[in-house]
Amino acid sequence: MQNRMPLVEAMLKYKNDKVYPFHTPGHKGGRGMEELLRHELGEGAMAMDVSLMSELDDIHAPSTYIKEAQDLAAKLYGSDKCFFAVNGTTGAIHAMLMAACKAGDKVLVPRNAHRSVAGALLLANLQPVFVMPEYDEAFGINTQITPQSVEQAFSRHADIKAVLVTSPNYYGQAADLAAIAKIAHAHNAALLVDEAHGPHLGFNKKLPQSALQCGADACAQSTHKILGAMTQCSLLHVKGGRIDLARAAEVMSLLTTTSPNYLLMASLDAARYTLAKKGVALADKALEAAAKLRGVLGKFDGLRLLDERCVGKNGVAGFDAAKVTVNTAAWGYTGVEVGDALRKEGVAVELTDAGNVLFLVTYADGGTDYTTALDEIKSVFTELQLHKRKPLAMQSGGKLPDFTQAMPLRQAFDAEKESVPLDEAESRICAEQVSFYPPGIPVLWPGEVVTPDVLAYCKRMKELGLPVSGPADYTLTELRVIK
Repeated sequence: MQNRMPLVEAMLKYKNDKVYPFHTPGHKGGRGMEELLRHELGEGAMAMDVSLMSELDDIHAPSTYIKEAQDLAAKLYGSDKCFFAVNGTTGAIHAMLMAACKAGDKVLVPRNAHRSVAGALLLANLQPVFVMPEYDEAFGINTQITPQSVEQAFSRHADIKAVLVTSPNYYGQAADLAAIAKIAHAHNAALLVDEAHGPHLGFNKKLPQSALQCGADACAQSTHKILGAMTQCSLLHVKGGRIDLARAAEVMSLLTTTSPNYLLMASLDAARYTLAKKGVALADKALEAAAKLRGVLGKFDGLRLLDERCVGKNGVAGFDAAKVTVNTAAWGYTGVEVGDALRKEGVAVELTDAGNVLFLVTYADGGTDYTTALDEIKSVFTELQLHKRKPLAMQSGGKLPDFTQAMPLRQAFDAEKESVPLDEAESRICAEQVSFYPPGIPVLWPGEVVTPDVLAYCKRMKELGLPVSGPADYTLTELRVIK
């Protein structure tokens, strides 16, 4: 059943039929594209960049090739329905929340949820009930919410309609989804999982179970982050009767472009095929490559590596060892500084923060170029070791500050605003979202008071050189507040 790529096959047939295109896109199979870009992208890819047409099915009303491709993905993952998301996991998260909830509903949200969740709550006019995640002082990272904190939230808000959990987090740490699912379902609420970093979970016993295996009613996965799909490609899965499949399809259609890129959808079809054929072996390959990197970093005294020992602490119930996080605070270097040093030597990392560098390893790693990269990493850390500085204090460096909500999210978003210097924003009500990226976790949501702790956090992140996302002034020199 999993031995076909229906959408890829249909697109290849259309290409090989050598049809002359009196239809969009305007570059007409690459004929009208700038030569340099056409050369880099390849003639074959451009010939397969086609538009919405009956021969290749319609993502808004799939009945043939797209439907078959989505059905194969649903069967592989164990969901009742799978939707291809071509505007990233952001779009899938928006659709997931809008499908599960109606305007005015309450949603339990971890405070370290991705900024896309704020967009979903705004679009659907939902009320967040925030829960603070646990915190790992040794690494200075926010980890996971606990089943106990979820139960406590229901004791304060018995009318919560959905529980959103980010699992695994950016660092590969999974929440106790099975326990949280039982709590949510006992209160007649749906469990929704932002599984952006877990489209490979559940296919190898060395990795944590997937969200669906743990009882989630829906999950959104970034197929492009870990698997072989192109950037922007994600999947939305729905399982069980708590979310109406027809409503989910309606919402996905509402939020999806009417001109979806078929190359993106084809890459989702192909990534599913690869995972179905080689899932266990590919996970083994990624874990083996990650182990080699850990072996290189583990030879340096003073560096701290995040590993399986985090399980059972700070709400962490599972760990994806293909995420390699090294803490450099003992050497006196911020993760940002180390990331910059690595980039100068031709190695680009996934994430840097106050004290950590995160290397994302996948099954694509392990070749001769990977070995060369490991040599470069060893060289950079050898040089840093020779120039160690006074150790940095981690403790609460990356801990999200407490929040004070002054007005509903949607009301604040729609209110009249003005810009003030960041230093003069204390005690004002924030009118925009502020997050530092990566990992893109908002420190301020619209409607929240700008407290001294929040200001101190923002200034600390700015000093580290972390990019700001969300505010109108991306330098965060000024902040939009309620007028």
